Amino acid sequence: MKQLITLTFFLLTFNLFAQKNCEYSVNVTDSLGTYKSTKETMISEKNFAGTSSYIFFSLALTDGLPTLNMQMIKKSKDFTKANCFDKNSRLYLQLSNGKIVTLIHLDQESCGTLIRDDKGFDNRVNTGIFMFMKDNFEDLKNSPISMIRIKYLTDVEDYVLKKEFTSELDNKVYHPESYFINNIKCVE
Repeated sequence: MKQLITLTFFLLTFNLFAQKNCEYSVNVTDSLGTYKSTKETMISEKNFAGTSSYIFFSLALTDGLPTLNMQMIKKSKDFTKANCFDKNSRLYLQLSNGKIVTLIHLDQESCGTLIRDDKGFDNRVNTGIFMFMKDNFEDLKNSPISMIRIKYLTDVEDYVLKKEFTSELDNKVYHPESYFINNIKCVE
């Protein structure tokens, strides 16, 4: 009987701690090199007074170089200001253990694209590609993220992350605090 209980406990524990497989939206190897990118995951969603903003993360591996792709979408009937990324832009991740991880934007200026939809909304889409510093991986594997600070060319924005939220956009449940814990293995 003790063996049966031990075996049952072991199987349940194994299922709880089994790592989730990596899901890639792109996985290409050709004569130019290799490129893998994980599926985009919503990290933040804000809906207030007719204005919506969304932040999506995906991890990419380009010829062995890991990067974080961040896409921001702001939607409003009012004017949406452009926040530009440049070579001095940074993404700061405050971890629950108190450490701050800094990611550096590629040397590429980007102010996004303004798209007006048929319902009269201005949609500003901005994408930034951030590089990891050498020693960041261990901290990101082991500690949840509590806050994100985005340093643009002329502005700074802070986002407090939730442990879990259900998106109003697609009704899916997201776990932004544990994004790197669950996905960093996909680009190592």
